[in-house]
Amino acid sequence: MCGITGFLESTVGQLTERRALLQGMTDALAHRGPDAEGMFQSQDGVVNLGHRRLAIIDLTPTGAQPMQTANGRYTLCYNGEIYNFVELREQLLAAGEKFRGSSDTEVLLLAFARWGIQATLPKLNGMFALAFWDEGKRKLWLARDRFGEKPLYYAWHSGVLFFSSELKAMNRHPAFRQEINQEALALFMRFNYVPTPHCIFKNAWKLPGGHFLALSPGEEPAAPVAYWSLADMVGRRQLLDFDPRDPAICDAVDEALRRAVKMRMVADVPLGAFLSGGIDSSTVVALMQAQSSRPVKTFTIGFWEAPYNEAHDAGNVARHLGTEHHEFYVSSRECLDVIGRLPQIYDEPFADSSQIPTTLVSQFTRKHVTVALSGDAGDEFFGGYNRYFWSKRIWPKLQKLPVDVRKRLARIVQQGSPADWDRFLNVLNLLVPSQLRVRGGGDKLHKLAAAMEAESTDELYRSFVSQWQRPEDVLLGNNEPMFLNRQIAAVPGNLGYVERMMYLDMMTYMTDDILCKMDRASMSTGLEARVPFLDNDLVALAWNLPIDVRIHNGLGKWPLRQVLKRYVPEELFARPKAGFGIPVGDWLRGPLRNWAEELLSEKQLADGGCFRPEVVRKQWAEHLSGKFNRQHSLWSILMFEAWRRKNV
Repeated sequence: MCGITGFLESTVGQLTERRALLQGMTDALAHRGPDAEGMFQSQDGVVNLGHRRLAIIDLTPTGAQPMQTANGRYTLCYNGEIYNFVELREQLLAAGEKFRGSSDTEVLLLAFARWGIQATLPKLNGMFALAFWDEGKRKLWLARDRFGEKPLYYAWHSGVLFFSSELKAMNRHPAFRQEINQEALALFMRFNYVPTPHCIFKNAWKLPGGHFLALSPGEEPAAPVAYWSLADMVGRRQLLDFDPRDPAICDAVDEALRRAVKMRMVADVPLGAFLSGGIDSSTVVALMQAQSSRPVKTFTIGFWEAPYNEAHDAGNVARHLGTEHHEFYVSSRECLDVIGRLPQIYDEPFADSSQIPTTLVSQFTRKHVTVALSGDAGDEFFGGYNRYFWSKRIWPKLQKLPVDVRKRLARIVQQGSPADWDRFLNVLNLLVPSQLRVRGGGDKLHKLAAAMEAESTDELYRSFVSQWQRPEDVLLGNNEPMFLNRQIAAVPGNLGYVERMMYLDMMTYMTDDILCKMDRASMSTGLEARVPFLDNDLVALAWNLPIDVRIHNGLGKWPLRQVLKRYVPEELFARPKAGFGIPVGDWLRGPLRNWAEELLSEKQLADGGCFRPEVVRKQWAEHLSGKFNRQHSLWSILMFEAWRRKNV
């Protein structure tokens, strides 16, 4: 795991000056690679590549980067891990290649040199973002792993082409312009993140997962090219004819996940795993421990606030599996201290508040190990999110009502605050039989109102994933691109609406929220996080399982539950799904109030020139009153303003 950056100039230039610029860009990524640095410049100064190293495999200088072939033609600057590198190395040895060291970097370099980048990329099972320079063809190739587990930005300003793992490196170059992209801002307000390929700055982009890009000095970037497509894989899938209770399903998932975990346990440094006590992380840890000769190191953080504390559940799983378990209880003060660092860690606006505990658990874990396996992506592939079950229950009922009736009912609900509806429902429930009582309270009623306005399952999905249902209500200037419409249009036609949601989550939320959150949080402390659920073979198996196998009898992740029961008693993990949450709403009324008040002040909002002050101030007042919980919509504005103050 590392950080990469660099730039291509359009003209020959002075090496010393350009090296100084490259040094500054490389230094900006020191947190991603605290072990070493390396730089490469072409003789004419046109090509400038920088690398920060977190040494994981082959800790000797033979694993250093940027790495060149013996003849000097090819140079590789790479961030990530190729888990099937041993298999590829054997193929290259059989073809006559000779190796100087034992790193996966050298395998990747020689594979590109022998087979070419387009032939090599589909062979890779791993996470990566890379820059590969071919001096013979005078071309720089950028590429990113299938699901975008590792980040890669690129930009074009004043004839200079930039690339980097994080925006903060490009910000160090004087030719890079920090002009806010209003389209990207509108998308951020909808999703709480800026979705790929968009970037918060103009003339800058994220390379989509499963794509590569060929660049020539002095030429504006062309469109990225796909070397792998989830849509193609799903469109060609052959569904397995399994009954959900067939033990062969459990055998197949167990075997595939066991292989994926084992491949990700290869490291020349201390290794462990995050453990929340939920199904995904517990399954990963169980399969790690089943393949380890000594106790696996596991890590969790606990909160003194009982509703948010998962440490007890994680401890029970750890004790049963016999891991070397580490718990760290954090206070509200420690969480609040992290908030001030978020604009630096997430140097593009990012507003999933679970970024706070994810950063804290990464800091704690890094004190003990250099690599940690994570249970991320299990929800997307095996159907774990509540919206999948909720939509399956509610949509058939909503369709029985005409759309105009639903919209009128939604407006009636929205006229009252959640607190008003809580009081009304409390009285109503006292007057009716128990089987007719309304459960869930005013907040859930407001969520239902947003769903009631949907005219299709695609609109229903949009309502689920939108933090601001109408970003134009709060933005001074709004030109939201048709991003989600384009994603929806690309969904393979052989999917039902629940699988459509799962597909869309993989293409958007998983990459730009879940994986981004984990990458930035872990790499801010020099910790490598690995995600077994993104293994190539496991992904293919998951999509070949019928939806009634993945979600069975109203339970998501059915196959994972059956696998985990082989290792852990069901009573230790059978409980409702809970997010990695913190009491942000209460903090905004308490210890964060002064911080939020400053960022949401009319002066701050006017200086930024992005938001309608009257709308923001109204939401802030409603939240402080306690009648509405506006924590999610306010958090997106707070994170943007904090980011703008730090980075623009």
